Amino acid sequence: MPPLVTRLAAHRLFWPLALLAALLVTNVVYTPDFFSIQIRDGHLFGSLIDILRLGSPLLLVALGMTLVIAIGGIDLSVGAVVAISGAVACLNISDLADQHSAGGVVVAVLIALGVCIALGVWNGVLVAGIGMQPIIATLILMVAGRGVAQMITSGRIITVNSEPYHLIGGGYELGLPLSVLIAAAVLVLTGLVVRRTALGLLLESVGGNKEASRLVGIRARGLTIAVYAFCALCAAGAGLMISSNVAAADGNNAGLWIELDAILAVVIGGTSLTGGRFHLGGTAIGALVIQTLSTTVYTVGVPPETTLVFKALVVMAVCLLQSPAFRAKVLSRKAPRRPGTAGGARADATAQRPGAPRDHAPANDAQSPKEATAL
Repeated sequence: MPPLVTRLAAHRLFWPLALLAALLVTNVVYTPDFFSIQIRDGHLFGSLIDILRLGSPLLLVALGMTLVIAIGGIDLSVGAVVAISGAVACLNISDLADQHSAGGVVVAVLIALGVCIALGVWNGVLVAGIGMQPIIATLILMVAGRGVAQMITSGRIITVNSEPYHLIGGGYELGLPLSVLIAAAVLVLTGLVVRRTALGLLLESVGGNKEASRLVGIRARGLTIAVYAFCALCAAGAGLMISSNVAAADGNNAGLWIELDAILAVVIGGTSLTGGRFHLGGTAIGALVIQTLSTTVYTVGVPPETTLVFKALVVMAVCLLQSPAFRAKVLSRKAPRRPGTAGGARADATAQRPGAPRDHAPANDAQSPKEATAL
């Protein structure tokens, strides 16, 4: 490949952006007016706007997941937290005498956020305080959280009719969906905090080597608890968006498997699951890729029974293309072996290595001092 193309392909965001562009072009083939955006009642409408609106909850969850993965952890409970958030908010709103009361809705939202932050602190205490493996600690809440959401809703779908609450997931501001503006604001604020302060470096230090971080004075335990609480807060925001958009709380299906989509978005964005360096911008692109992929599945007409298989194959392809080792083995051409470069160099190195065996001594070798004395 040309040097410029090789350098571009080596960039961590090249393949996610290439996949995103390919998915958008595919949608245009099946839907010629896919890129068209209309203005109705001062609001923007179109397929691209729908992708941004529907992808906002995933972006929020993926942002929290990025920071958790950055410290070497994982959070499988975000889907359950999404369900609990919507259930708590809708339950409190349904008990209001006037569901259109802005003050009552604000109180219900704050209660939901507080409950979910407490759940995030619980995860952090299990991981950092007790020393439980992150995948096990969050798996507990992943399983139990669905039951908690079902208990809150009494096993039924709670519907609400609240205009102030509907604004969170279905409202518009400045012509754009309010959920998109909220997700964008959280992305920008998180980026400023972790990149303009020392917090980002501390997170990467803890993720890179917890013991070394502790030895240099970083309070890894408190930082870990705070990150899990932030992840739960992001999941709570996503739960409010989802439940307010449909004006109902479904404890069984709300946020189902969103934790897997969030992890995929983080990986597609270039963040390593082993912890350390993380990329919020890449996570945002990864979330857009996952949502665009879901839209493409319906546009192309992939059978419902093969939808998950199709998504898995596409995600696996982009993850492989992101791998430098995979590209080196499959995509890059091997340089032709020139005489004296590969085998010859190894032979010379072997001959020059101290103590290396010599099969044949040169005919004109100089005699050793002992041999000369003997003669």
